[in-house]
Amino acid sequence: MGAEGGGRRRVLSVGVSVGCGAVVLAGCASMPDSGDLRGVESTPRQDAQVRVFAMPPREDAGPAEIVQGFLEALTSDDPRYETARKYLTDGASRGWNPDASTTVLSDGPNTVPDHTRSQEAGDDYTYTLTGSKLAVVDAQHAYAPDSGTYSRSVHLTLEKKTNQWRIDSLPQGVVMGRSDFQRNYVSVNKYYYAANMPAAAGGQLSTVADPVYVRGKVDPVTSTVRSLLSGPTRWLDPVATSSFPSGTALRKDVTTLQPDDQNKLTVPLNDRANRVGQAQCARMAAQLLFTLQDLTPTGVNKVELQRSDGRQLCELNEDRAETIALHGTGRRAETEYEYFIDGKQRLVRLPSGSGSQVPTPVPGALGEGDKKLRAAAVSRAEDSAAGVSADGQYLYVGSLVPGASLAGPVVTSRGATQGDRLTTPSWDGAGDLWVADRDPKHARLVMLQKGAGQPVDVRTPGLDGRIDAVRVAADGVRIALIVEKGGKTSLQIGRVERENGADGRLAVSILELHSVTPQLEEVTAMSWAGDSRLVMVGREAGGVQQMRFVQVDGSTPAGNPPASLTGVKQIAASEDERLPLVAYSEDGIVRLSAGAQWQKVVKEGTAPVYPG
Repeated sequence: MGAEGGGRRRVLSVGVSVGCGAVVLAGCASMPDSGDLRGVESTPRQDAQVRVFAMPPREDAGPAEIVQGFLEALTSDDPRYETARKYLTDGASRGWNPDASTTVLSDGPNTVPDHTRSQEAGDDYTYTLTGSKLAVVDAQHAYAPDSGTYSRSVHLTLEKKTNQWRIDSLPQGVVMGRSDFQRNYVSVNKYYYAANMPAAAGGQLSTVADPVYVRGKVDPVTSTVRSLLSGPTRWLDPVATSSFPSGTALRKDVTTLQPDDQNKLTVPLNDRANRVGQAQCARMAAQLLFTLQDLTPTGVNKVELQRSDGRQLCELNEDRAETIALHGTGRRAETEYEYFIDGKQRLVRLPSGSGSQVPTPVPGALGEGDKKLRAAAVSRAEDSAAGVSADGQYLYVGSLVPGASLAGPVVTSRGATQGDRLTTPSWDGAGDLWVADRDPKHARLVMLQKGAGQPVDVRTPGLDGRIDAVRVAADGVRIALIVEKGGKTSLQIGRVERENGADGRLAVSILELHSVTPQLEEVTAMSWAGDSRLVMVGREAGGVQQMRFVQVDGSTPAGNPPASLTGVKQIAASEDERLPLVAYSEDGIVRLSAGAQWQKVVKEGTAPVYPG
């Protein structure tokens, strides 16, 4: 548990200790022993170098002060919550597991005395912690949006030996307000390998990001490595694999990990990894490099794995890691284009990030204009494209080579109106093509292996509503959907599972769909914008349209949202975060590069997309 805001805490910055009363955080006024307590004021954002340390309980502190001091102690940078435990009885301290979960509230927990209990004896008190829930981080460090009212009880007793008030009963885990959570925790992508996905042409595996939250100023490198070794989070586990043998952990005597002055990290492992071969060890080291690349100020560019006896298992640098797995910018070709439908309803392209504003038709039939299009998708290899006819009824697939012809439609919708027909298609990293049919009488999601053959009807057992948009991640094991129900739309993430049936046919399912925008009433457009990040356009109930980034776990990533843009109808982003956003708005096709403002590209154009 923790409080939104600061009271009796010590702040350290660049080696200087600031005592109580010297800064805003150090409010040390005495507190009443009874009566309602208000939520603590939000903690101002602190500089990255600032550390906040808790203060132990004051001699003869009353019950209210003990509860408040305990909550504040849990928002500090105390690595093992040792100061927080001083507010507990010995028995409560032994039974309390702060790592069980972290509940995030919109504001700090309000503390209300329980007047229903008889406290005539004066040797015990009960307080109820209340607030509005925003999210929960579980024991695996996985974040999930939550809602509703938080209400938990804390009981205090007057210890006979010391005559001091201490907490003897409390809920497991911790609770804190949003700003304290943002100050204390940092999101990190752990990396595993996508299961049931073929290797790339060069033999590289496909990585999949598994975002978790760790305490940002409490040895985040060691916490992240431990989390990586423990395996994928529960939601991702069925479609992700780790190269670390089951049971692999840090050697028992290892308490902290830090890169050396050459940005090399040495990781001693237990005996479960002693017998791995060089190829497997290299895959293990690649997972560590990808996971740690952005966690330290200068990054980690080399990893050495050690056996339990201290001998080297293997060593890997960044360049070699890119030969093992397709990851980050390595997924994309240097010649990547931005694509959209021009005023003649052809598929056209611009060199990505070049600043060019003169589009050219793509090679092949989809760029010739004989088939009028309203939407398209380009394969990640940029050698094929899929186009939806202007009326939304037909899906065509063609090669992006000069003179390539176009065969008949690969998918046909029977929807009565254009709005009840095919969505914009999407390609995954294996070269499979996805599209949804919005026909109310036969709504379905289909996949075409390599963009051809008989469409595979995708099972969606958890789907509650109709699919309005589809985007598959590069890893091929996660899918983003805009789902409409009862006039409201939400952005949902699902897990893609593939298996071959007894008849040899491929069966594909989307499982454990969950909304990552529960606070929004409407989502109108979205696109993948990183390994675990999407950009979306939507609005809250009674609000105005806004554009924002959202993590696949539903959290808000650090950093600023995109610059505002009016009348956005469609949005496109690349998983390579260096490339600009492209949108279709009331001004036509526009582009947003990092550190710049939106710039008009062409007036006549719709449906912008990047490969994927």
